[in-house]
Amino acid sequence: MFRPRLRIPRAGGLAQRLVAPAAAPARSIHQIPHNVTKKFSPEEGVPGLLTADGFDIAWTQHMTLMMEKLNALTAGTDYEQMEIQQIVKQTARQAHEASIFNHASMAFNNHLFFEGMRSVEFPEGATEPPASNMSEKLQTELKKNFSSVETLRREFIATALAMFGPGFIWLVKNARSNEYRILTTYLAGSPLTAAHWRRQPVDLNSHGSDLSDEIVGSWLGRTQAATGATSAGRFTKDSTGPGGIEVIPLLCLNTWQHVWLRDYGLGAGGLGGKRQFVENWWHVIDWQRVEELAELSGRNNFK
Repeated sequence: MFRPRLRIPRAGGLAQRLVAPAAAPARSIHQIPHNVTKKFSPEEGVPGLLTADGFDIAWTQHMTLMMEKLNALTAGTDYEQMEIQQIVKQTARQAHEASIFNHASMAFNNHLFFEGMRSVEFPEGATEPPASNMSEKLQTELKKNFSSVETLRREFIATALAMFGPGFIWLVKNARSNEYRILTTYLAGSPLTAAHWRRQPVDLNSHGSDLSDEIVGSWLGRTQAATGATSAGRFTKDSTGPGGIEVIPLLCLNTWQHVWLRDYGLGAGGLGGKRQFVENWWHVIDWQRVEELAELSGRNNFK
């Protein structure tokens, strides 16, 4: 039997071997979009709304966590190469993929929230809010549905204060008409058309432990058929559930506490800080972006 010869390396060679070469950073399939940091400086935050620390929590840290978790959850799956928006649509109806949906949807929603704002100047000592960049065309369209832009503003504030729990408030447009509406989604809920589904003619809670495979299979089959599933159990790109309406998300308000609590606190009665956050948000809305999305339906908003 041959035994390896003992070799004692020189000190210099040993030191070189002990220092591991720097590993090339692994490329993340899903990455944080850069258009937000091009618009808002991490050193300044969102002027008039979020400080640098608030921006760091609500955007940098939060989106980094979402992307890291999403990459880990989708590694080696079909979702690895999909656009974020498509992942939201495909996983919204799959209970066993709820974690993938939650992280993808949170990233998509938060990106649209920040994408819907603009960087404006707030002169020191100014008593008036900055001028809105809403066009007369969009103003006319909104007045048709909300009677006035001021009514729309108050509705956003009232809805935000009435939400018992974190979520998002959306301004959406009916894809088949010029109707505009406000809707809410809780937690990581999505306004995307293909993410809406629910058809449960059988109350599963009332069957208890005697629920048979036949009942479960029948329910799942009816649910999938009603919501546009293919024979393989997947769903078409933009299939809509029964009674669903195809809408285009135009504007998003993020009401999760980690977004506003750092800079605004709870305030009087526990809602004062939230109210001030929403009122300040209204003054930094990028209405030109809203108008652009209203005219370009189906555009992928996660770059």
